[in-house]
Amino acid sequence: MARIFWTILLLAMVAPQSEGRAGMEPQYKKASFGAGCFWGVEKIFSKVKGVVSTEVGYMGGSAANPTYEEVCTGRTGHAEAIEVVYDPSKVSYEELLATFWEWHDPTTLNRQGPDVGTQYRSAIFFYDPEQESAAKRSKEILEKSKVFKNPIVTEIVPAGKLWKAEEYHQQYLQKNPGGYCSHKPGSPKIREALQK
Repeated sequence: MARIFWTILLLAMVAPQSEGRAGMEPQYKKASFGAGCFWGVEKIFSKVKGVVSTEVGYMGGSAANPTYEEVCTGRTGHAEAIEVVYDPSKVSYEELLATFWEWHDPTTLNRQGPDVGTQYRSAIFFYDPEQESAAKRSKEILEKSKVFKNPIVTEIVPAGKLWKAEEYHQQYLQKNPGGYCSHKPGSPKIREALQK
């Protein structure tokens, strides 16, 4: 009898707990964006309160497990992208979208500042219908508000697999504080338009 008791107790201790119970980790979500060179994009998103982790890589292309050099040729079709894991109880997807819109130029096709090529395109990679709707809604609001002088060329497409970039790209600007970054904040009118 004691053996059964201890077996049940041990199983209860190691069995996975159901999600959503009081005191358990919150349910994290993912968001992915392409906004030019991923070094700067990662630095920006890693500072957003509620972001749990970031990883840079390649998304939206046709080749499996591409290298940085292959992506730079433009032949794989990938964008430099960031995958953000966030706690929705601390930061909303809409807040992440506002950060995305205000820190890059969504009106330049396949270019961000001096970086030119399809890998630098502006893209929102959505994981579910709610993210798709929110992304499209934010784009429509900004188009109607005329915050940008030129048309927005950001693509809004389903997220595919993020092929993790080489390790030296991960948290690059944290490892190299004086490293290259072409991202600068845009007009405060961007966030104002989205918050109306």
